[in-house]
Amino acid sequence: MGRTRTFTTLAVGSLLAGLITVTPASAAPVLAAPDISVANVQAHQARLQTIANQNGGNRAHGRPGFRASIDFVQGQLNAAGYTTRLVQFTSNGATGWDLIADWPGGDGNNILMSGSHLDSVNAGPGINDNGSGSAALLEIALTVSRMNVHPQRHLRFGWWGAEELGLVGSTFYVNNLARTERAKIKGYLNFDMLGSPNPGYFVYDSAGQPTGSTTLQHALEAHFTALGVPTELISVGGRSDHAAFARAGIPTGGLFTGAEVIKTAAQAQKWGGTSGVAFDRCYHRSCDTSTNVNVTALDRMVDAVADAIWSLSGVPVAAH
Repeated sequence: MGRTRTFTTLAVGSLLAGLITVTPASAAPVLAAPDISVANVQAHQARLQTIANQNGGNRAHGRPGFRASIDFVQGQLNAAGYTTRLVQFTSNGATGWDLIADWPGGDGNNILMSGSHLDSVNAGPGINDNGSGSAALLEIALTVSRMNVHPQRHLRFGWWGAEELGLVGSTFYVNNLARTERAKIKGYLNFDMLGSPNPGYFVYDSAGQPTGSTTLQHALEAHFTALGVPTELISVGGRSDHAAFARAGIPTGGLFTGAEVIKTAAQAQKWGGTSGVAFDRCYHRSCDTSTNVNVTALDRMVDAVADAIWSLSGVPVAAH
């Protein structure tokens, strides 16, 4: 999660009616997402922690730990059959990279993209912010490969650089896409901090976002509704990597477990945890390590991400 900005939360009531999902043109039954292994997600986080330990304690832009993080994720995706590429940019006098991964197949004019920033701040390894989102997205991408799914929409994943310096990598990527290429991206899902130790369950509010964002919001809420876990809508504004996509008119959505803001008594009653304490006391600090993750929250979040990707992309049963 990028630099601190003011934001507000809104309570979500009962399940919003009329959930819209993308289904194959044939109207064939759509495959439900599998239960994503949170242990595998934690293993990816552990690898990112090791990378930070071996590279000065962080994975920040311009530091060797970030490039090692990119190499780790890209190697996993290449082995799983993805087409990957690095998008190079410069920020603060240092070279940075975005990692873009495309799963073969699907309608190339109807892309569902999901992304997470891979960099940490200089102060620490960033295992919740945002090793949690990056590891979750990596495991979902690997699950797509293991199941050999072939959704109606084309799936693209992105791991962003220099988010902590002001959303630099994602903004560079969107701004340098040809207009025809931007038009092919019909939705962007953003995952930034999914395992905060004193967690909340926040879904990006579609109000004021590009037309079509409500569909993404509903898809992300559906898993929590099925679990009986209440969520709150949150207006993240320009604080994470969805911002450049929204400015380009692309529908956006995302999930978040909270950062430096203090959990209220009402939120603690609703979700558990400790009121009067930040959702993540180690936000942007050296203590944002592998121990700074609530595994229950991470497990719920990664399954919610998978549910949304499967439903929005239209994975037919026959593809399994």
